[in-house]
Amino acid sequence: MLKHTSISNNVKPKQKTLWREIYNNKETYLFLLPAIVFFAIFAYAPMYGILIAFQDYMVGDSFITGNWVGLAHFREIFSDQMFWQAFKNTLIISFMNILIGFPAPIILAVLFSEIRDSKYRRVLQTIFTFPNFLSWVILGGIFINFFSSQGIVNQLLQLFEMPTYEFLSDTGLIRPILYLTNIWKGVGWSSILYLAAIANISPELYEAATMDGANRFQRIRHITWPGLSSTVTVLLILAVGDVMNAGFDQIFNLSNAVVRSATEIIDTYIYHITFAATMVDYSYSTAVGLFKGIINFTLLYSANTISKKIGEGGIV
Repeated sequence: MLKHTSISNNVKPKQKTLWREIYNNKETYLFLLPAIVFFAIFAYAPMYGILIAFQDYMVGDSFITGNWVGLAHFREIFSDQMFWQAFKNTLIISFMNILIGFPAPIILAVLFSEIRDSKYRRVLQTIFTFPNFLSWVILGGIFINFFSSQGIVNQLLQLFEMPTYEFLSDTGLIRPILYLTNIWKGVGWSSILYLAAIANISPELYEAATMDGANRFQRIRHITWPGLSSTVTVLLILAVGDVMNAGFDQIFNLSNAVVRSATEIIDTYIYHITFAATMVDYSYSTAVGLFKGIINFTLLYSANTISKKIGEGGIV
């Protein structure tokens, strides 16, 4: 028996134009306008200069009619031993910062959430967050005054008739100093996002778990951590996508020529070949920067894809 179905023509409502959509949400777009202008001027407009990477550029040359050399500078990158040393240092420092530094704000946020005295918690949050507002120029000077050959630490060692030590000139010690100072500076600020995620967890879940006899560790494991997991996933993806930026400001202010072999990262390498060299090659340094950006994008895309495939969600 044949069934006859009538197909009605669904008339789609007229879609709003882009400008009508913007007008109807003008308050939101006005709020976003300063950020859009900032990124347009300082992030997107300079991308025009990427063309230099494919030229033998000299100051004053046109970006369009310059001396095009194709991929010559990229081939030079692959044969540059100094670049690969900087590349290796960048990966080591960045991944160690993730391994050691990424869990630190999560742990701190959980500890903050377990403090019941709100006044005491606010005081601690202020103390831990304050270093983030100091530049690495200031902090670099402070740490150098502490750990230099004539610094406070060595003066205390001399006071107790103990041997002094060149902390900032030890290639084996400089990287742990970078990791620890990076954590000290950013752990309080980074914990804010995790605290916001914890604040969105319903207090009734903790009350029910307490009534069922769950101890503090069990409440953290079965309630706090699931509430944090999505935030942790997104921030971990972003951290992986930022691996090639190992902290120029910190390393530039804390390193020196003695430990350069252990602290030279791609950003400081670009600085040295661009601004500290007698023969400046803008095209080569631009090629190195573009190569770094491509790797960062690849890592970000890969981390996001893997995260979604294992069911942890992603950025988009």
